[in-house]
Amino acid sequence: MILDELKNCGAYRCLGERFAAGFDYLQSTDFVGVPEGRYEIRGNDLFAMVQSYETKPPENGRWEAHRKYADIQYMIVGAERMGIVPIDRMKVHQPYDAEKDLEFFAGQGQLVIVEQGSFAIFLPHDVHMPTLAIDHPAPVKKVVVKVKVD
Repeated sequence: MILDELKNCGAYRCLGERFAAGFDYLQSTDFVGVPEGRYEIRGNDLFAMVQSYETKPPENGRWEAHRKYADIQYMIVGAERMGIVPIDRMKVHQPYDAEKDLEFFAGQGQLVIVEQGSFAIFLPHDVHMPTLAIDHPAPVKKVVVKVKVD
């Protein structure tokens, strides 16, 4: 996992051309007026999902991981807590669904706060739990850039 502010994203362009293009998209888009939905950047290799929701208590969260995509989760408005733990410390709770590129896990990890203007990168070996409230449920808007990994 990487946690940083968007103003420092140049340091992570070395993760690959798709990550660089994802950061270009984040830096060049004013998301405040962008409606929820999926936005293709480079077809299925790189796309964004703009989401608005109310954060939830940690006991309602779910540990998840992906195999085909890495996430760049960028907070547009508000802040949320996110969980992170290496995949080898978790137990599979719901087997991998290749169509959804999603697997659920059980176990414990650590929680971090991702503030407005910051992003978290989750790679396939990072089990994560997004959408968690900090003190109490609150509205947020974020964009998740899905970066296909080979």
